[in-house]
Amino acid sequence: MRPDTPADHIAEAERLLRTAERYPEDDEQLLLQAAAHLELAGDREGASTLYDRLLSADPDHPLLIKALQASNLWEYGHEAEARALINGIRTAAPADPAPWEIIAETLESHDELEASHDSFTTAITLLLTPDDDEVPYATQSLLTGRHRVRRMLGRPHDEWDALADKIHSSHSDITLDELHDPKRLWALGSNNPAELQAEIARLRSELGSYRSALSRPFPVAVLHWPEPELTELLAAYPELESEYPTHRAHLTDIEASLRDLSSTGTENLGIVTATVPSYEAFAASEQSSPSNADLLPQYATTLAARGRAVAWPPAKGAGCWCGSGVAYRDCHGGPVQG
Repeated sequence: MRPDTPADHIAEAERLLRTAERYPEDDEQLLLQAAAHLELAGDREGASTLYDRLLSADPDHPLLIKALQASNLWEYGHEAEARALINGIRTAAPADPAPWEIIAETLESHDELEASHDSFTTAITLLLTPDDDEVPYATQSLLTGRHRVRRMLGRPHDEWDALADKIHSSHSDITLDELHDPKRLWALGSNNPAELQAEIARLRSELGSYRSALSRPFPVAVLHWPEPELTELLAAYPELESEYPTHRAHLTDIEASLRDLSSTGTENLGIVTATVPSYEAFAASEQSSPSNADLLPQYATTLAARGRAVAWPPAKGAGCWCGSGVAYRDCHGGPVQG
């Protein structure tokens, strides 16, 4: 059951903090979740303390944390500090779409529409090209957000808006132009049943998208064993050799599985990296043997739930997920895998 009241959110934050003490290797993701619940509970100062704690500990995703801190600070009166953080993030030009989305939406929510539009546009130009065959799930919301802000600014459609429309139309009968029409707010006060019915249909479409996102708060994740870990795993548990005949085949299967999932419309895909000690601990927690192959997908899901998943496909120009050091498009992202 999802937290509903401020007290529920406080309780969930406290549970996450206790979990972070048990799994210090995952404390960054767990503390971020705890901070989010504190914000929902209205304890913005408590959330800010957690963000500061994370930033003081050399985090893996400092720009994401700074973006969340900026959004939180602005909400409780620290606008100047929030703006300084946002400017720093823009200067750093992260390759991760999440910090861009957070700062652009923060600016939008405070009626800084031109600055929001600039942030969305800078991010998209950095991360995408208009003729990209596939737009990563994490980047799609940048296109949608930019489209929304441009509608509020009265800007004409451009090539990025066309791409946003194309992606949105693949899973909705309501167009983005309808969803982002500034005049929609007027319809809520209409006495015309037809107008009200049309608005209800639009809201249902939006709600469906939100429900879809909420139902999968972490990626659909595939398990990746680095070669030394896989060698150790099979030496200890040879029963798993049928799952992993060779390391090369394992890597090929990962890419093929993710492409198959993507082709069926599955979004928010990711990869989690396994280690033998972590897997053995998981098996013990399930009161089972690590040689039980049925545990492998459960282990992947557990790692993803703890924030260990890396989004697939990698961002434009990023290295391959396999750890080869080669760009993804020149490695497993190529057209043919052998």
